[in-house]
Amino acid sequence: MLVRLSLTALAIALVSGCSTPSPVLGSGNISYGDARAVELVTNEFGSTDLQMIAESMTRSLAQSGVLHGRPVVQVYDVKNKTSEYIDTREITTSIKTQLMKSGTARFASDNTDMQSQVDQLQLQNQSGLYKKSTVARTGNMIAARYRLEGSISSIVKRSSDYKDVFYKFSLQLVDVESGLAEWMDEKEIRKTTER
Repeated sequence: MLVRLSLTALAIALVSGCSTPSPVLGSGNISYGDARAVELVTNEFGSTDLQMIAESMTRSLAQSGVLHGRPVVQVYDVKNKTSEYIDTREITTSIKTQLMKSGTARFASDNTDMQSQVDQLQLQNQSGLYKKSTVARTGNMIAARYRLEGSISSIVKRSSDYKDVFYKFSLQLVDVESGLAEWMDEKEIRKTTER
């Protein structure tokens, strides 16, 4: 009976020890928010705009039927033609992620990551550091069938009473062999602030 009580007490201590809340560090005036909530802090490009563009473009491209059979796509950085800093890699990364998760496309190393790929292949093949049977052979990379590229531009209008920002995001899928644009779409966003 005493052994049973000791085991029960030990189990309770272990369970209650596991349920102790983690300590919180930092000040109390910071809180988590919904990452999908509409963000209206300023009329500059923000997280909601990024999400809307990525979802709209992904849906349009996936529904176009062009990417039948999960072809290999190479993604180029979106050109920022606005007057503000926009991390356009985040837009293309979101589009790539959604297309990959939907099983619509596969992606080759993009133009900014290609050098890392080449460096890794050279390291494995020329350094003598790796077991020959595990080395990735050169000449086996899969070439992209399509190139995905786009741009974001803006028109800003101001008066003493308001500021209006119009964003236009354009994206196109180009067949690498023929050079033909197989799909194009654009998303427009307008944000107005009254003073």
